[in-house]
Amino acid sequence: MAVERDDGRRSRSIGALLRELAEGSAGLVRGEVRLARLEVASALVGIRDASVLVASGAVLALLGALSVIAGLVLLVGDQWLPRDLYWLAALIISIVAASIAVWSGKRALARLSPSQLAPIETVTTLTEDKEWLKQRLTSGATSS
Repeated sequence: MAVERDDGRRSRSIGALLRELAEGSAGLVRGEVRLARLEVASALVGIRDASVLVASGAVLALLGALSVIAGLVLLVGDQWLPRDLYWLAALIISIVAASIAVWSGKRALARLSPSQLAPIETVTTLTEDKEWLKQRLTSGATSS
């Protein structure tokens, strides 16, 4: 219901303003939920894709690494070490391979860290919406 003011302008009642604010807030919350769903779905697709790549790469790398390691052990044992020290060649090659594996694992874990998967846009817009609602509630119920 509109009320006529002394200066000829019409102002809405407090009830109408509160109803409009409630409807706007509900629409805003629905929009934020949709945005959060989209961001979570996108993060899950990223996790799935990264996991598949890591798993398939790890299997192929393991098979290839085993072949290379066997070849390197034989090469080092034949070329640079006395005849009965193949175990030393195997130890040296294993240490190098383990170092590479640790480096690769740390890199993959960094890509799957929670900070990479956080819904940043949703948090930002929720903060903006909170400030907007505060401003609307404190600006006065009779302003139009």
